[in-house]
Amino acid sequence: MKWNSHKTAEYTAMLAIWLGLALLFGVFSHNFLSARSFAALANRIPALVVVAAGMTLVLITGGIDLSVGSVLGLCGSVLGAAMLNHHLSFWAASLICLGVGALAGALNGLVSVGLGIPSFIVTLGMLEVARGLAYLTTGSQTKYIGAAVEGMSAPFSKAGVSPAFILCLLVMVACEVALARTVFGRYLVAIGSNETAVRMAGINPKPAKIAVFVLSGILSGLAGIFSTSRLGSSDPNAGVGLELSAIAAVVIGGTSLLGGRGSVVNSFFGVLIIATLEAGLAQIGATEPFKRVVTGAVIVLAVILDAWRRHLRPAIRNSI
Repeated sequence: MKWNSHKTAEYTAMLAIWLGLALLFGVFSHNFLSARSFAALANRIPALVVVAAGMTLVLITGGIDLSVGSVLGLCGSVLGAAMLNHHLSFWAASLICLGVGALAGALNGLVSVGLGIPSFIVTLGMLEVARGLAYLTTGSQTKYIGAAVEGMSAPFSKAGVSPAFILCLLVMVACEVALARTVFGRYLVAIGSNETAVRMAGINPKPAKIAVFVLSGILSGLAGIFSTSRLGSSDPNAGVGLELSAIAAVVIGGTSLLGGRGSVVNSFFGVLIIATLEAGLAQIGATEPFKRVVTGAVIVLAVILDAWRRHLRPAIRNSI
């Protein structure tokens, strides 16, 4: 019951923050609080949601994956090449796309965990490798695919949301259940909290740490499918800077950059907050430099709050 109460309070707080932000922009823009605006918001976030879900799992173990944006671009490029050059169906090309993402994630995990190299360095290298391969795959050109891929991001006529949004919600729920309700999820939290204690308990943390990088790669591949579907084309520049947005969403959602604590559902709310902030600022006519300043300030504030919460909890525990 304590766990449920704590989680409910967290979700309620994040939902209140998002609703407050939406209402604030609704005051300055009469068109913001409309079904059309919220449907458009829902249909633009699936790629970031699934990437943020994978990033949450990686950060909980104490690692980081800076390659997600480039892996998205590479997987989208592979999807386009498979359909246009080899005439594969969308679903067959999508399976190859997910396989490429899994391979990139496996390389990140094996090199980082297996050789004991900081994941920051390894995934930074993969960021460049994947982006270069994306350019080579497409010949540095955007490849138009068209209706064959657009169905995934086309809104349902009545609901107004796309299959991609429904699928990203299912991924988010599955990752949260795995994190909170399975032994694997408990291993991830334990590894991020105290990896030495996990080793002393007779548990090898390496398989779980490698697995989260593989999952992050697969979800980046899925994000590549969503992005290609939304654009209707295969763009080697897709996903540039997405890793920063994903980290920002995860941090806003309360996941610790030091590992050991996090929630995929809260990361979803973090994505909503960032997307709402960007959409709201655009509707009120804010310039691009101003939008970047505001978004950056929100990220810094989230990190400060995370640090304050981390120092506050021991003080509360000692006072009891």
